[in-house]
Amino acid sequence: MNEVHRPVLAANWKMHKGPREAASFMEGFLNLHPPARGAIVVIFPPSISLVAARHAALARTDIEFGVQNVHTRESGAHTGAVSAPMAADAGATWGLAGHSERRHEFGDTDEMIGRRLAMLADSGLRPVLCVGETLEERENGQLESTIRRQVEAALGQVPQSRQESVLYAYEPVWAIGTGLAASETDASEAHGIVRDAVRGTLRSGGAPSGSAGSATGDEHITVLYGGSAVPSNASDLLAAPGIDGLLVGGASLEPESWAAICAARG
Repeated sequence: MNEVHRPVLAANWKMHKGPREAASFMEGFLNLHPPARGAIVVIFPPSISLVAARHAALARTDIEFGVQNVHTRESGAHTGAVSAPMAADAGATWGLAGHSERRHEFGDTDEMIGRRLAMLADSGLRPVLCVGETLEERENGQLESTIRRQVEAALGQVPQSRQESVLYAYEPVWAIGTGLAASETDASEAHGIVRDAVRGTLRSGGAPSGSAGSATGDEHITVLYGGSAVPSNASDLLAAPGIDGLLVGGASLEPESWAAICAARG
């Protein structure tokens, strides 16, 4: 990733904020948050609120927007679905795939997530692949095997020419929405596992010279922390080795707390 030294601060609103609420949030947040120079700020509103949120921030080119989920196809008879090209047309430049709530609440499989990831990449959006272990997997010593499985299954479906565009978010599933957070040491260790899994997958896939797969270091592998990040721990998390940014849920829903996290970028 060319901007690897700029942390990515991403807000995942999940199923919160209709269009009017989204516009109101953006007005409040922008009043609190000066133009960002040291971080990439991305907001993932519900699809129905994407246009309203983006319109409210048209004067601020430092704020980017993404889509929380896309279908595996570009169009068709798929009632209720949103495609990656539709999201791009609405102003999204980023997209999530594999969020733990999609995996566990909606039954998204590794194969489905890989197809969604590929669709995001093919449509020119910046894909963020979410990976991470449940409490049971963690207690059973399956952290590494779980992450490797998730990375290999998804990244293997992305064309080699687009693999470098993929970012990653490590979600300790046991920490999401619980108020718990992995220690900086735990998070850094898990991020190292993500990077190892990505490098191994790219090498085994024969990535072309000059792409992420040919890199021996981590310059093209960006990993965000997707646990319970809040204003009080954001600075410590961002300062930890191997953490390139944050994917924030609940603490991104209020302008004040989200602005505080964005101000913690170091």
